[in-house]
Amino acid sequence: MRILSFIILFTSIIYPQIKFDDFFLDKALRIDYYHTGNSKQELYSIDELKEEPFWGGSKVNLIDKFNYGKYKVMVYDESSNRLIYSRTYATLFSEWLTTDEAKITTKTFSETVIIPYPKNSVKVEFYSRDKRNELHKKFEYVINPDDYFISEERSNRYKNFEVLHSGSPAVKVDIVIIPDGYTEDETEKFKDDCDKFAGYLFGSSPFRENKEKFNIWGVIAPSENSGTDIPADNIWKSTAVGTSFYTFDTDRYLMTIDNKKLRDIASYAPYDQIYILVNTDEYGGGSIYNHYSVCVSDNLFSEYVFLHEFGHGFASLGDEYYTSDVAYAEFYSKDVEPLDPNLTTLVNFDSKWKDMVKEDTPVPTPDIPEYADKVGAFEGAGYVAKGVYRPFEDCTMRSITVDNFCPVCKRVIQNMINFYSE
Repeated sequence: MRILSFIILFTSIIYPQIKFDDFFLDKALRIDYYHTGNSKQELYSIDELKEEPFWGGSKVNLIDKFNYGKYKVMVYDESSNRLIYSRTYATLFSEWLTTDEAKITTKTFSETVIIPYPKNSVKVEFYSRDKRNELHKKFEYVINPDDYFISEERSNRYKNFEVLHSGSPAVKVDIVIIPDGYTEDETEKFKDDCDKFAGYLFGSSPFRENKEKFNIWGVIAPSENSGTDIPADNIWKSTAVGTSFYTFDTDRYLMTIDNKKLRDIASYAPYDQIYILVNTDEYGGGSIYNHYSVCVSDNLFSEYVFLHEFGHGFASLGDEYYTSDVAYAEFYSKDVEPLDPNLTTLVNFDSKWKDMVKEDTPVPTPDIPEYADKVGAFEGAGYVAKGVYRPFEDCTMRSITVDNFCPVCKRVIQNMINFYSE
């Protein structure tokens, strides 16, 4: 909605810098809620509020600078009605809405928003986008931080460990790695895998050049069984966060619907991003922007999966391939500009990477050797061969390659790293 976008932008101009200590304490408030609906309607309802000991986010960039994600949360100081925090994000529910199943039934998903712990009462507003990607307020909830129903209970006691420590969480990108399908006897394997995957991350540009801007944490949370669920093969495992292949009936899509258990374990470290590492050699994974990412531990292509999925979860990068089976039905409307910063329908190319396209490069750009190393607009992306365009001939968001993020994706990732580390 252009009017709403202007209001949000204007608000951020009036308040270019929210002083963290004026409004927040150095800990987190976790808001668990239920998201219920189908392809035609949706409903938000509060589950519970939890106080958590770590705030891993920026204390400077409290207002979202990006326009990514299906949803947005906006937090207002109740007494002054001043916007003091906002974030955009997506969820598993938002992806499920694009499946055929959402046309014939209704489901409920558990979701979570984490905000800095407010000193005073706040009004929390939840927004969803329509098919035109315009934001609409769906729900609001007033929270008194002194409410004795805000739980401090932590049902299990886990320990975290440092995989990489570069400094204060307030000025670093904090990733927490959660084990799934690692038994207590496999704890050392999990620690070794965390080191291995950190190496994967910093083996790829632009993460390599920004290593000092990251902290990586692991949490020791043993599973009863080793491995993960593979429903089509009648394989079921009791694991820490309940991951499963065949999410939305896509064999390689490996996710979890046990949001609360995942968040309980993640709370044992400061985090901006959650990464679930699943102890299996099967191929698969998944990721949703500002929700969580998943990768398998021991597959031949694990390094690629890890980087590709983190592109989704961290920077909201879209899939640039179009030949692979997915569960989504018409994921992108051809007459609407996608939210993903590396995809375009050319409806509003000025808002994307047009500034990086040289004058002698045609748009759309022919997929021929002459333009193989040039930024342009190449047709075929977002699961379709026609009508959606990608910025480069090849990229880690398109093919099974590592250290191959294209110039546009690199810029998007760098902007996000800066956002968390300023």
